[in-house]
Amino acid sequence: MEQDNALLETILIREDRDGVTTLRMNRPLQFNALSEAALAALQGAFDAIAIDADVRCVVLAGAGKAFCAGHDLREMSSHRNLDYYQALFARCARLMISIQELPVPVIARVQGIATAAGCQLVASCDLAIAEDTARFAVSGINVGLFCATPAVALSRNVSSKRAFDMLVSARFIDAATAVDWGLINEAVAAGELDAAVARKAATIAAKSPAAIRYGKSMFYRQRQMALGDAYDYASDIMAHNMMEEDAREGVEAFLGKRQPVWTS
Repeated sequence: MEQDNALLETILIREDRDGVTTLRMNRPLQFNALSEAALAALQGAFDAIAIDADVRCVVLAGAGKAFCAGHDLREMSSHRNLDYYQALFARCARLMISIQELPVPVIARVQGIATAAGCQLVASCDLAIAEDTARFAVSGINVGLFCATPAVALSRNVSSKRAFDMLVSARFIDAATAVDWGLINEAVAAGELDAAVARKAATIAAKSPAAIRYGKSMFYRQRQMALGDAYDYASDIMAHNMMEEDAREGVEAFLGKRQPVWTS
């Protein structure tokens, strides 16, 4: 068991500083491909963060030249079994859902390539900042495999026609296009990536934890609702948020022209 835990720690490195948790995928020679062990490590980390009140923001990063090249095709090809593949993709889907359901924002820090399930990771994160040389694709079609699960996240970030074009043509898009299409938030020079991510994470970490937690959950749930239902739900969330000590403190600080001190 200790050996298994050590392996997971090697595959995924966690760093905590000033309310910001960085999870760094650590298979640089494999371009951080998502092996079974890597998926397990990520799932365990997000499950732990979900109940960690000290975490205000998460940065998901990859070691080496690439962010993530998707599933580990070598490992996948060694299992010609339907039950295995169904379980594997279900685990991957659970991970992506866990990112969205996490009560704090997740920022993807992207360099090199983000392909297939790696592009899915970017699309599943709440925010994404990339090097201006980064490239993105859902290129499973090149090996006879339609990127069905990445399509779920991708099509919720970019328009249907753009997403479908990427899925059936395996075309790569550059970082500037990814910004224009809404897949990522910013593209910066390579030497500025860490600073840009740190600024965004620090900005989020400085906000009211209670408001952020209310807001992230509300944001995704209301998107699935009819307009009237969404407003009913959002109104109720705001009312409960206003009852929080942080909201009282924030309003008093604004009126008193001072910086708020969050307590939640």
